[in-house]
Amino acid sequence: MGNFTIITEFLLEGISSSRELQILQGLLFFMVYVAAVTGNLLTIAVIVTDPRLHSPMYFFIGNLSLIDFGYISVTVPKSVIDSLTGRRWISLPACASQTFLFIFFGSTEFFFLVVMSCDRYAAICHPLHYGLTVTSRLCVQAAGGSWASGLVYAAIHTGTIFRLRFTESNVIHQYFCDVPQVLSIAAQATRSSEAVALAVSVGLVVLCCVILLVSYVNIFSTVLQMCSLEARNKALSTCSPQIAVLILFIISSLFVYFNPISQVSTLQTLLTSMFYSMVPPFLNPVIFSLRNKEIKRALSRMLKRAFQFL
Repeated sequence: MGNFTIITEFLLEGISSSRELQILQGLLFFMVYVAAVTGNLLTIAVIVTDPRLHSPMYFFIGNLSLIDFGYISVTVPKSVIDSLTGRRWISLPACASQTFLFIFFGSTEFFFLVVMSCDRYAAICHPLHYGLTVTSRLCVQAAGGSWASGLVYAAIHTGTIFRLRFTESNVIHQYFCDVPQVLSIAAQATRSSEAVALAVSVGLVVLCCVILLVSYVNIFSTVLQMCSLEARNKALSTCSPQIAVLILFIISSLFVYFNPISQVSTLQTLLTSMFYSMVPPFLNPVIFSLRNKEIKRALSRMLKRAFQFL
C-alpha cells in the first residue's frame, strides 16, 4: 500500500480571503436566516395556538414550516459564525452530521409535498367524503411516515458517502458540506456505491412524481368543471401555494444534481448553493402566510392578544 493521509477535517473554502467580504457574507446570511426563522416559527405558532386552523391542511403546513426551520438551521448558523470569526474548518463527524440532516430535511419536505397533494385531491375531488377519510389519525400516520421516510433516506445516503475514509483531498468549495462537493473528493468506491443508491432512489422519486402529477391533474380537471366561479377560485387558492412550493423545491433540486461541480469557489457557486439551501425556507412562509387569508387573520388575532397581554 502506498503512503496516504487519513483526512479528519475539511476546509470550507470561501469565495474570497478578504475579511471584509467574509463579514459581509456572514451578515447577509444572518439577515436571511433571521427572516426565514421568524416566518416559519410565526407560522407554526399561529397554527398551534388558533383552534380554527386545526385542520389537515394547516397541520401539514405547520410540519412543512418545522422542516424549513430545521433545513436552514443545519447550514446557515455555522456559516455565519465561520464568516465572522474567520474559522473555516469542519471535522469529519460534523460534516457527516450536517450532510445527514441536510438530506433528511430536504427529502422529508419532498415527501410532505406528496402527502399535501393527496390531501388537496381528497378535499377538492371528493369533498363529501373528505371529513370521513382524512381523519386526525390518518394525518398523524401520513406525517409520521414522511418523517420516517426522510430519516431512512438520509441514513442510507449518508452511510454510503461516509463509509470509507477520505484520502484524496480535504477542500470543499462551498460554505457547507454540500453533497456533490463531498462526493467529488470521496474515494472511487464510495462514488460507485452512491451511484447505486441514487439509482434506487430515482425509482422512488419517479413514483412520487407520478402521484403528484395524477393528483394535480385530477384537481385541475375537477376545478375546471365547477360551475361557480367563487368555488373555483377558492379551490385554486388552497392548492396554488403548494404548487408554488413544489415548483420551487423541484427547481432547487435540479440546481443540486445538474449544476456542474466547481473546483474553485466563485460567486456563482455561492449564489447557486444559496438558492437551494436558503431560498425555499425563506420563501415558503411568504407563499403560505401572505397568500392565505385564514393564516393572516389568525396572525392578526395572535398579535392583538400579545399586545393586550403586554
